[in-house]
Parts: sequence; structure tokens; C-alpha cells
Amino acid sequence: MTDSQIPDTAHASTALADALFAGQLGTTHERWRHLFSSAPFRFEEGLTHRERIDLSYARLRLLNEAVEAPQVLANDPAELTAIHEWAGAVDPGMATIVAIHYNLFFGSLADHETAGRDLSEYIRADRIGTFLCTEIAHGNDAAQMETTATYDRATRGFVLNTPTPAAAKFMPNTSPAGGAKGAVVAARLIVDGTDHGVFLFLTPLSDRDGSPLPGVEVRPLPQTASSPVDHCATTFHHVRLPHSALLQGDHGHLTPTGEFTSTLGSPRRRFLQSIGRVTMGKLCMTAHSLGVMRHALDIAMRYAHTRVTSGMTKGQRVPLIAHRGHHTPLLDAVATTYAATLLQRSVVRQWDRASGEEREAYERLTAISKAWITWRARAVMTECRERCGAQGLIQANGIALQLASIEGTITAEGDNTVIMQKAGGEMLLGGVDLKPESEIAAEDRELADPQFLQDLLADIERISHTRAKARLRKRASSPLARWNASVTPAVALADAHVHRLAAESLLTASSQVPSGLPTDLLRGLHALFALRRVAAHSGDLLARGRLTADQVEELPDAVDAALGFLEPHALTLTRAFAVSEALLETHPMLSA
Repeated sequence: MTDSQIPDTAHASTALADALFAGQLGTTHERWRHLFSSAPFRFEEGLTHRERIDLSYARLRLLNEAVEAPQVLANDPAELTAIHEWAGAVDPGMATIVAIHYNLFFGSLADHETAGRDLSEYIRADRIGTFLCTEIAHGNDAAQMETTATYDRATRGFVLNTPTPAAAKFMPNTSPAGGAKGAVVAARLIVDGTDHGVFLFLTPLSDRDGSPLPGVEVRPLPQTASSPVDHCATTFHHVRLPHSALLQGDHGHLTPTGEFTSTLGSPRRRFLQSIGRVTMGKLCMTAHSLGVMRHALDIAMRYAHTRVTSGMTKGQRVPLIAHRGHHTPLLDAVATTYAATLLQRSVVRQWDRASGEEREAYERLTAISKAWITWRARAVMTECRERCGAQGLIQANGIALQLASIEGTITAEGDNTVIMQKAGGEMLLGGVDLKPESEIAAEDRELADPQFLQDLLADIERISHTRAKARLRKRASSPLARWNASVTPAVALADAHVHRLAAESLLTASSQVPSGLPTDLLRGLHALFALRRVAAHSGDLLARGRLTADQVEELPDAVDAALGFLEPHALTLTRAFAVSEALLETHPMLSA
């Protein structure tokens, strides 16, 4: 790079960062970027599993000193997700308990009536909050959980009980690690023998040294391959709770004298409203995934520019990035990461503004975005790990431990596969507005036209919808057989929908940054991202006349042209991720 090029690339990185962080890099994001790159959050070598968990809780308390008001934070999607974007890269275990404490615990309290409760010890983090919903036998069908909270007229309180071993709360962080804890516990509200559905109950779990309170039984679970967290199975043996323990709202009120009222007639709808923070949790899991994938990709790209290997001439040494075989998967990863980040910004904005009937559609968009982005994060980070060779296996280099954490985000707040199946079914039954087919003939269009590529992505979505509808109309031996015939194209519909939206986010951003290199780079990323998708579905598009045979033949060359344009600007693109230089210097593979 010549001296005259440096200002242009610096300007481009700044403009791209402004687009990626929605203009909030210097405000909302900078606060957490700075905190998590400070010395107390540096990677520590040689810790045992328990020591790493203890460190995560200590760091949670350091973070809590910087949080002005947990109740306010819980209702600020932009701020809450920003914390997760920077936390996961330095301590995935801490990021997990941050999500539980601030979103699932404090968020659940914030979403319900809280008058008369003293939450000061939770606000100070003297007591850590957790969330107990899933049971051993009830995961994705949590609405069928068995834990009960039975109203006792004599005391005007409740008796919280685990009736069977299958009803044990599965995997909450309830061990003695981290000291005193409390939880919001999901349980069936039973009044005079009537089951009113699942509600949340504020329940102290342990004393100051972390020992379980009477009636609370905690059994540590085997160590997972994901983030180091103190996962446990937790059961309750006739634990008495005061009337104030019930988290109430429009979905359900119970007077101290035992009179129950609700604006919702369906117990399932009451359950969904009770655990509404799970949707915000999906945004937190997505933010975590985005932060660690950008971090890993920045590391891998820097390494590709500094590690040298053989060229094509005897004695020649070139950086890894010079080889098309090395930079192709990295640039594909850059395109995916930009698309995923920009999609997340759009989803957070829409979720924050949604109300009333819009809420259901935005919950579905949040869900499929979570599934798509966390899956893409695993693919990107796996590629980064491999491109760094043995260095990528060293935990201190900031990829391997974070890659393992993605397995948790894929399962947490709703298993991805189940999310996509549910969303696909809803979209199949009317929960999607399909883009109309372009009236311009394929032979009159060019692959270099970004709008043509967007139209092709819409075609892929429409093809999946048509295929799923046709399967759904076929006669079958049972409703399950009918759904089994339709589920694959229904999931493809959900996947096609989120792919199109991600590409659209890239294209929209290209029109909002300063003209010149920033615009060209975003358009180049859009071309690469969209062309890969179109190529994967070229058979369907050709069969339906949406692509010509000549255009199918041109696809590999179009991809190659996009790669050739982007490669000289690879570092410009990843520097826009704004990963802290102080943090990057702690990774041995880069500091060497």
C-alpha cells in the first residue's frame, strides 16, 4: 500500500464501522469495548474449570459497577445487546451469566409488576439472579412443565414443588459458585385444584456462601463442551414462598385471598407472556455470536497478512493472504459477517419499536435471525480456526474457546432447528409477505446488477414457498405425515427469507455510506454474498426461467471477480470491526 492510499483506507474503515455499529461505536459500544479490553478481563492461562467459573462471576460484579441501573438496562435492547457483543470475546462464561442475570432475571422482573419488592441485593450483585424454566423432560415443550406453585389459603402464599425427577430444572447456573443466588422460577400456578398455567415466581436459592436454602436441592451436571458455566439440575421440595413471589401482570393476577383474573383466556398465551424475555434473549445470543465471530475474523485476517509461506517461485515467500485458496473462505466469511451484523441492527431496531399485533411478526423475525446468525457464526469461526492452523487451537489466541461457546448460543433460548421449523410452518400459513416476481426477463439483466441479485434471492424464497404449499396440499395418512412432507421446504422458506433480508441489509448500507471506496466495498460484499446463494440454487432458478444458461455459466467468474476486487481491501474491511488493539495484543499469535 502506498502512502497516498492510507488515508483512503482509513476513511473507508471508519465509514464502514459507522455503518456496522449504526453510528453508536463511539457512544454505546465504546463504553463496553473499553471495559472488556482492560486488564481485569484479560485471558488467564492454566485455570481449572471451577476457577474459570469463579473468575466469570467476579467479572460480572466488575461489570455491574459500570451498569447504572440493571432494571433500566433490561429494557434497553441496544445497550443490552452491545454488552454481549464485546463480553463474549473475552470471557464466554461471563457473557452467559450476564445474559441470564440482566436479561432473563432482571428483564423478567422489569416485564412484570414489581411494587413492594426489595431488589437491592440483586442490584448491587450481592445476590446473582438466574432463570429456571426448562426441565429435564420439557425443553422445547416447556409449556408442559410439571413444577407446581400451589396457593395455600392458610398462609396466603405458595408451595413450590418438583413432583417428579423429570421435572427438575435443567442446566441453570445454581451452584455455590458466585455466592448467594436467587431465581425467577417457572411453575404451574395451582389454586384450589385449578391449573391456571405457567407463571414466574421470585425464589431465593442460596445463602451468602452459596449453600442451598432449605428445600432447594442442587445437583451439579457434567461439564459441557460450551462456555464454562456452573450448570446444575435443581429441584424444590415443598418450598414456601410469600404471595409477593408471584410475578403478576395483565396475563394474570391473583389476589391475596385467592381470586384469579386474566386478560388472556389461553394458558399457553399466559405462559408465553410470562417468559417473554426469551425473545430478548435471542437478541442477546445473536449479539454474543456477532462479537466473537468479528473478533475471530479480525485475528484470522491479520494472521493471514503476517504469516508467510511459499509462493509459486523457488525461494519466494508470500503472506498467506496472497493465495486465492486462503483468502477465498476468509472473504466469504467477511461478507457473511457484514450481512449478519447489519441484519442484527435492523432486527433490534424493529423489535424495539414493535407493539401490538406487530409483535408476533417481529418475534418470528428475531427467532429466525438468531438461528441463522448463530449457525453462520459457527461456520465463520470454524473457518477462522482452520485458517490459523495450530495457532487457532490455543485458547489464548481468542478463537477456540469462543468457538465452543457458539454451541451454547445455538441451543439457548430455543433450539435453532426447532425455531426454523416453527417459523417455516407459520410463514407457510400466511406469516410472510413474498416479494412479487420481477417482470424483467432474465436475458435482459446482468449479474453485476445488485437489484437483479436481490430479485433472484426473492425468487429462491418464493420457490421454497410454492414447493412447501404443494406438499401441504397433498393427501397424507395423518397430520404428522403431512407435516413431515412439508417441513423441509418450509424450513428452506424461513432460511431463504432471512438470507434475502441479510443481503438487503448489506445493499441498504451501501447506499448510506459515503460514496467511493466504502460504497464499492459494501457492494462488493453484497455481490459475493448474493452470488454464493444464487449459485447454490442455480438449478431451481434455471428451471423456472429466472436465470439463463449463460448466466449460470457466468456465476463462477462473477464470484471470482468479486473476490479479486475485495482481496486488496481485506484488512480495511476487518479493521471496521473495531476490535481493541489492546485486546488483540494479548493474543500470542499476533503479538509474536
